[in-house]
Amino acid sequence: MKIVVMGVGAMGSVYAALLADAGHEVWAVDTWTDHVDAINARGLRLEGASGDRVVKSIRATSDVADVGPCDLCLIATKASGVGPAARAAASVIGPDALVLTIQNGLGSGERISQHVAPDNVLLGVADGFGASMKGPGHAHHNAMKLIRIGELGGGRTPRLAQVEQIWQEAGFDARAFENITQLIWEKFLCNVTFSAPCTVFNETVGELMADPEHWAIALGAMNEAFSIARAKNIPLGFEDPVAYVTAFGEGMPKARPSMLLDHLAGRVSELDAINGIVPVLGREIGVKTPYNDTLTAILRQRESRFAGGAT
Repeated sequence: MKIVVMGVGAMGSVYAALLADAGHEVWAVDTWTDHVDAINARGLRLEGASGDRVVKSIRATSDVADVGPCDLCLIATKASGVGPAARAAASVIGPDALVLTIQNGLGSGERISQHVAPDNVLLGVADGFGASMKGPGHAHHNAMKLIRIGELGGGRTPRLAQVEQIWQEAGFDARAFENITQLIWEKFLCNVTFSAPCTVFNETVGELMADPEHWAIALGAMNEAFSIARAKNIPLGFEDPVAYVTAFGEGMPKARPSMLLDHLAGRVSELDAINGIVPVLGREIGVKTPYNDTLTAILRQRESRFAGGAT
C-alpha cells in the first residue's frame, strides 16, 4: 500500500517508520527541511518502546505534489494543522483513498471534510502512546499502547478492517471500533481535565490532583464538557465522569500533557481543539462554561507571546 504521512514530527515519525518497516511504500511530508533532508540522506531512526531501527526506505519531501496518488493518507500534524494538511493532500487523494487522522480534541473530522469527501475519512484515538524528537531524522518512542480507529460516520466496514490489519501487522496494538465518536469524547473529557489546568499551574498530572484547589478547577472544566456531551446525547461508557478521569490521572501521575510541553517550549498548543472548543460548543447549545472560558483566556494570552513560534 502507498501511504503518505502528513506531518512527521514525533508521532508521525513512529507511524512512518513502522509502516515502512512492514513493507509499505511510505512518503513523509513535512515543512522541517532539516528533518526531510536527514531522512533522505540517512534514513529515519526510531528508538524506544517499539524497538531500535533505522528505516531507509522512506521517501521524504516538503512538497506533497512529489508524492503522486496514494492509497492512505495519515494526517499526523497538531490539531491546528489538520485543515491545512488535508487541503494540501487533497491533490494526492484519489476517489477511493482513505484519510486517517489520530488527534486529541474535537473537530478534526470536520476540518478534513472541508477538503476531502467525508465518506473517505477515518478517525483515530491514541491511548498511552507518546513520542518525542531527538533531532532531525531521529525520533524516540516513549510508550506503545492502544490506537483505536473508526469510520467518521460510524459502523464497521471492510476497509476499516483492512486498515486495522495494516496497523496490526506493522506492530501497533490497533483496534477498529464501531463508534469512534464515543471514544473520542471519552478521551476528550480526560484532555479537558488535565491539558489546560496542568498548563496554567505548570504541574504534572499527579501534582494537579494533589492540590485541592487546582483539582477542583480541573473537575469544573471537565464537568462543563460532560454537560455538553450529555446535552448532545453523546454515548459514554461510564456514569460517573469524576471517577473516570480520576482513574485516568492516577495511572500517569508523572505525566505532563502535551499542551504544557508546548508552552514550556514556547510553542502554540492544541488549545482550540481541547479546552478552547468547550466554550464554543457551550454557546451553541446554551451550556455555560466559566471554567473553560477562564482557562482558555489565560492560555491564549500566554500563547500570544510566542505565536510566531507555532509549528
